[in-house]
Amino acid sequence: MVSARYDVLGIGNAIVDVIARTDEDFLLKQGMNKGTMALIDGARAEEIYDAMGPAVEISGGSAANTIVGLSSLGGRGAFVGKVKDDELGRAFSHDIRAAGVTFATPPASDGASTGRCYVLVTPDGERTMNTFLGAAQDLHPADIDADMIAASRIIYLEGYLWDPKNAKDAFLKAAKIAHQAERTVALSLSDAFCVDRWRDEFLQLMRSRTVDLIFANEAELQSLYQTADFDTAIKALRADIDTAVVTRSEKGCLVIGPDGIEAVPAFPVKRVVDTTGAGDLFAAGFLSGLARGADDRTCGRLGALAAGEVIQHIGARPETSLKDLAGDNGLSD
Repeated sequence: MVSARYDVLGIGNAIVDVIARTDEDFLLKQGMNKGTMALIDGARAEEIYDAMGPAVEISGGSAANTIVGLSSLGGRGAFVGKVKDDELGRAFSHDIRAAGVTFATPPASDGASTGRCYVLVTPDGERTMNTFLGAAQDLHPADIDADMIAASRIIYLEGYLWDPKNAKDAFLKAAKIAHQAERTVALSLSDAFCVDRWRDEFLQLMRSRTVDLIFANEAELQSLYQTADFDTAIKALRADIDTAVVTRSEKGCLVIGPDGIEAVPAFPVKRVVDTTGAGDLFAAGFLSGLARGADDRTCGRLGALAAGEVIQHIGARPETSLKDLAGDNGLSD
């Protein structure tokens, strides 16, 4: 196998997060399901923006957040995602490159505007998301650079990208190239409602070995196997894929491998401010460990450390050097 130029290449929706604090009443009035992500059209996007309170704009997107987190840990990351050549698209491109991530996907010159996600954060830190995919859903197989894929140790896809047909084809193309180059392909299930939409296809990706590694939280796992019993879902998961990571919020995570299950505790946090990006940053830490050959427990601890940092402030990208934080906690090379 040739040496890797990138530790992880993420493929996902290029999104700018528009984040505002709110309360439960606002969610009820707007007919939103707390703690979930809904796909919306342009008209609904304008309606929510007009109704929500003061907001901050921060570049986001699930896989993009993961790769930025990986870079903060000292990893070499690349990202593939579609923006439009507009103000938000230029902001997204600047931010991800400024974080040290290679981003070379050509912007769209026409069509829908750059995608955005309206993130409503309630006082308990829970986030409710409404996403207008915009240009992000115009990612095509032609946007997949075979040389970049083959030069990446791990390919990481966000499940949210499974909604648009062209983007789905782009991922399947990337997975095929990755496996031909003997690389690892990972998938985040992203959201329980996303799993509801694509359950059979996600299971087929696992059973056909199109993906080698799954990231899921408890709700996504239980949706995947349509059971409220956690142990039953874990047993089914182990039958379908060799390697998986299940995050359990304050209970930490389970790393499931061919040799068994490793339970890893969460990192202690002073106060949960905003859970946006917790799963994304967990994946960043875990993948950074995996790319350098760390054991399951170390990978899980790196994931917990990165997730613990991001939930203590607004926004889904780290505000301090995760590499320094890992060093302070005995988790550096």
